[in-house]
Amino acid sequence: MKPLNNLLPLLLCCGLTTGALITGSLTASAQQTIPWTKGLLTRQSTNYGREAIYKDSLAWALYTHTQPTPVEGDRWKAIQVDSAGRFSTRTRGGGYLYLTYQADKPINALLHVTGDAGVFVNSVPHAGDPYASGWLYIPVSLKKGNNEFYIRTAGPVTASLIIPQKPILINAEDPTVPVIRKGSRENDSLKAAIVIINASPQPLQGYVLQTGNYTTDVPGIPPMSTRKVPFTFSATAGQTEIALALKKDAKIIDEKAIPLDVVDPGKQYSVTFTSDIDGSLQYYAVTPQQPTGEMQTAVTADNAAAPAGTVGVTKISGDAATLTPWLTGGGPALFLSVHGAGVEAIGQARAYHSKDWGTLVAATNRRPRGFNWEDWGRLDALEVLRLAEERFHPDPQRIYLTGHSMGGHGTWFLGVTYPDKWAAIGACSGYPTLKDYGSHDGVIPDSATSPIEAILLRASNQSDVIKLATNYKPLGVYILHGEKDRTVPVKYARQMREVLAAFHTDFSYHEVPGADHWYGNQSVDWNPLFDFLRWHIRKPESEVNDIDFMTASPGISDAYYWASIQQQERPLDYSRINLKRNKDTVTGTTENVQLLRITCKISHLTLDGTHLTPTGDTIYLEKTGNAWRQTGKPTPWQKNPTRYGTFKDPFRNHMVFVYGTAGTPEENQWSLDKARYDAETWYYRGNGAVDIMADKDYRNDGRSVILYGNATTNKAYNALLEGCPIRIERNKVTEGTKTWTGDSLAAYFVWPLRSNEKASVAVIAGTGPKGMDAANANQYFAGASGFPDYMLFDLDMLRSGKVIDAGFFDQDWKLYPPF
Repeated sequence: MKPLNNLLPLLLCCGLTTGALITGSLTASAQQTIPWTKGLLTRQSTNYGREAIYKDSLAWALYTHTQPTPVEGDRWKAIQVDSAGRFSTRTRGGGYLYLTYQADKPINALLHVTGDAGVFVNSVPHAGDPYASGWLYIPVSLKKGNNEFYIRTAGPVTASLIIPQKPILINAEDPTVPVIRKGSRENDSLKAAIVIINASPQPLQGYVLQTGNYTTDVPGIPPMSTRKVPFTFSATAGQTEIALALKKDAKIIDEKAIPLDVVDPGKQYSVTFTSDIDGSLQYYAVTPQQPTGEMQTAVTADNAAAPAGTVGVTKISGDAATLTPWLTGGGPALFLSVHGAGVEAIGQARAYHSKDWGTLVAATNRRPRGFNWEDWGRLDALEVLRLAEERFHPDPQRIYLTGHSMGGHGTWFLGVTYPDKWAAIGACSGYPTLKDYGSHDGVIPDSATSPIEAILLRASNQSDVIKLATNYKPLGVYILHGEKDRTVPVKYARQMREVLAAFHTDFSYHEVPGADHWYGNQSVDWNPLFDFLRWHIRKPESEVNDIDFMTASPGISDAYYWASIQQQERPLDYSRINLKRNKDTVTGTTENVQLLRITCKISHLTLDGTHLTPTGDTIYLEKTGNAWRQTGKPTPWQKNPTRYGTFKDPFRNHMVFVYGTAGTPEENQWSLDKARYDAETWYYRGNGAVDIMADKDYRNDGRSVILYGNATTNKAYNALLEGCPIRIERNKVTEGTKTWTGDSLAAYFVWPLRSNEKASVAVIAGTGPKGMDAANANQYFAGASGFPDYMLFDLDMLRSGKVIDAGFFDQDWKLYPPF
């Protein structure tokens, strides 16, 4: 999908001979970079995607110590880099590139690979750079003798080892920095973030970042790992870069200069903020509102340049205020724009002309590709919406959503998931669901091969926009697509036109004849689309009398105005409420609803044939059998929209990774390696940062916990998992009354923390080294991948694809019968 800004990945040249000295971008001085120019390539079937099941026979062989040393022959083909220093590794069904490095002594180095989906370094998994971003440097400890690298390919691959001059340094290639506005009062105290690499065998502690008069403590960084670290700085008049120093005991360890982008008032800029998800620094971009009349000529000129044959373009001239008598007087509008794959939020914002009737903000999805606007991309969009409302004070009845390409999917998804947040939406060149269109992670399977897989796929139901489409009924919907789009074919727009035509009375559809996926800034800044938006206002809650709302999970989306689905009868199956209010009387029907909340005062209620006379302004209704009764608010210990479960839910609320130290040396090493691998992937996919600590250092502070190990190997296990009906220990799994034994079993499951009403524990466990290795894959970071509350599998899943068990806890966090 074509970016809106021309940012090319920085690729390290790999055409040099082994041992050559070059000047790298990590330090200002020369360092040794050792590029690979030869290797072996195999066509190896792998299946990593958007569900919990994964298959990888080569990983299975590594974990069982049955993988023979690759030699050139039928399975492995010799391969050399091309003139650009890249291995052309495209193979159908997946593949692995095998490289080796002979070390004359143990050494710590930085592995720099682009175009890979992941890499095994001496059988230890590390994060990949599938989008060839170029800024991922992974500290690795190499042993004396032969070191093996199995690179799972995603495209053309570059690979090199870097021997840094110093083990602790700043990587300035991936900063998070605001765009500075000249004369802003905020410039005295701004936040940015930079990557610090710890390629030493010792934890990094007691370091600070110095910028001018500001000193920022660096959080602890484990040995052989990296972390993105926020810091405070000030931007003075004429300043074009940040002078940054990493210090320990007043001694400078490393220094970098980070460029600043400075713009005049009224131009697009970006704002950094601390995310509630993990405490990392993120940003959003702004196209500020302009005074009346200043933008109309520019928009008209841009749309006038549409491709020949374009129809439906409405040209506006003159003072826009004379054209908007229907607008409410409560403040300006706010537009949330969600970008396409590979696009930075600031590039998205710069594709729009300023509007004189509202401000546009562009969220990041946490990365240019991120999470397809689902999972943590969804949470990022909601964070940015909240921050933008606090900053710009828009009219709450004039909040709009739009986006392009992957952001077109984001528009469909966020629009259908939160229909009460928007007055209207505009989807540009988008696809509706990941069941039919995917990127590197593929598509969500639309059918299951077993009852257990069906449970896994239920955890992805929230992504199926088509099933939830009736939620669009109260929204104005504009569909824009290029007729000749070769990236996201126009069939997706036509599909949504047909879906909406079956029930919707307020949508507009426009194909641009002859246009491809990107046809200039008007691909997003389309004048008729914004005309359509401005004609729509969101109803205040007091005027909403008809509710027809669906959700796949109350933990993702529970409410439409005054009605909220608190609990489901069948977890993560589709739930629906259809309610009508006439003064103080409500009548309606429900599907798959166990507990319902109504937040308006009513005297008479008829629900699924049950007649009630409820009392109170906030009413909780519980279904027992086929009848409803008024009940109390669920306790924080019960499932509720704030904490509804699924294994992926604890990866928020400032989670901390806790690895075990009470096992064998092999078990303890796995636990630390797995925590670092997940931290690498979280950083790459989500621009994230997370604390990693040993079980002996962990103190329950109310944050969510990602626990690695089992009851035998992790000292924090018993305290955090008190009362859990699932227990993993060395050589044994207990699930209710069921027991499995052996050292090759693995499990993922979630459990609520009693010390906090929001936080949970995600357990990543194995019963022994083989089971722990089986739990290595982390496609739970893939957008919309389906993980239920718990799943149990063993190492053989990597070959067979079979899962032993999977399911959901009930409302009281108990196993469903017969357990």
